[in-house]
Amino acid sequence: MSQSIENAWLLAKQRFADINVDVDAALKLLDTLPVSMHCWQGDDVAGFENPTGSLTGGIQATGNYPGKARNARELRGDLELAFQLIPGPKRLNLHAIYLEAEGRVERNEIEPKHFTRWVEWARGHDLGLDFNPTCFSHPLSADGFTLSHADDGIRRFWIEHCQASRRISAYFGRELGTPSVMNIWVPDGMKDVTIDRLAPRQRLLASLDEVIAEKLDSRHHIDAVESKLFGIGAESYTVGSSEFCLGYASSRGIALCLDAGHFHPTEVISDKISSAMLFVPQLLLHVSRPVRWDSDHVVLLDDETQAIAHEIVRHDLFDRVHIGLDFFDASINRIAAWVIGTRNMKKALLRALVEPTGQLRELEQQGDYTARLALLEETKSLPWQAVWDKYCQLHDVPVGGDWLRVVREYEGSVLSKR
Repeated sequence: MSQSIENAWLLAKQRFADINVDVDAALKLLDTLPVSMHCWQGDDVAGFENPTGSLTGGIQATGNYPGKARNARELRGDLELAFQLIPGPKRLNLHAIYLEAEGRVERNEIEPKHFTRWVEWARGHDLGLDFNPTCFSHPLSADGFTLSHADDGIRRFWIEHCQASRRISAYFGRELGTPSVMNIWVPDGMKDVTIDRLAPRQRLLASLDEVIAEKLDSRHHIDAVESKLFGIGAESYTVGSSEFCLGYASSRGIALCLDAGHFHPTEVISDKISSAMLFVPQLLLHVSRPVRWDSDHVVLLDDETQAIAHEIVRHDLFDRVHIGLDFFDASINRIAAWVIGTRNMKKALLRALVEPTGQLRELEQQGDYTARLALLEETKSLPWQAVWDKYCQLHDVPVGGDWLRVVREYEGSVLSKR
């Protein structure tokens, strides 16, 4: 098989050279673009604070496929297997509920010491860590409000939780030598007709200002805010709307998170990237797949995933866009879900990198839209898969669908015994 991969690679290399695309340079650049995998796919967003508790905040993980991780040791083992099957650089995105502590620790009292094992593990696997405060699945979020809550005491609790989370994020960046992107998303909203839409947003604005007031080194920590259209229990009104978060990020000079499932069904985030980049310094992308709503299905190599990758590559946004994933499917093997989704995101990046962008842009500037369309369509059938196979081989990960055999063996020897 190695020889057939090499032969296909050499032929593909020539085909792309014919349209002035250097695939060696594309692979070199791909090796600088990490994708941040989300830990919560491995345990259905349960976390280790109270893993038997119910999942709230308009979030659902459906299915009961056997073998979900029950503790940090199991989760790290599952992640290690997934990483072995995905080529190129990766990061890991943690939520605050994935702390490791002796006994219960209130969320406003979490500290770096509760994540030291994650840092040691990440250092050993050459990973950067990203972070999120967890403003859901908690008694003080039960009525649907956190940072915008009308009760001063409850709002104070969530402010302190986010402040503590920022210090943990900065600790990640300082220890691992790569900035941690900390994303703030809140489930705040109402199920039905809402009379006062302004006051909760005023409170959220004030709370966020207090959260980010402490100056942290940008070499270690990056703040981001994420909007949402609606959630279960917040169908009629979401405090942290798209307009709110774009306005907040642009006025405060922080990153904006665009989640592929957090907009109207006919909206896509790929078309928002170029606009948002005019007003915010950085973007965090949560690449997901909504099916009729924000259902967080496993990422496919579909038109929108490809369009997201094209926007990053065509506009040279490598230093301003952070790519993360956000899906959780409990109906299939959870490790397979990670592998499928992350490999698809990386495939999309590769396909964008081997596009003759310079030629296409030149044709567009000349007004030759006929040639632009013709070249764009022809490039879709060029042998990018052979380049991907070579990339996998260079990183010593399975080529094609061979990775599934490894997952099945792990399922039989490890997951089935949980």
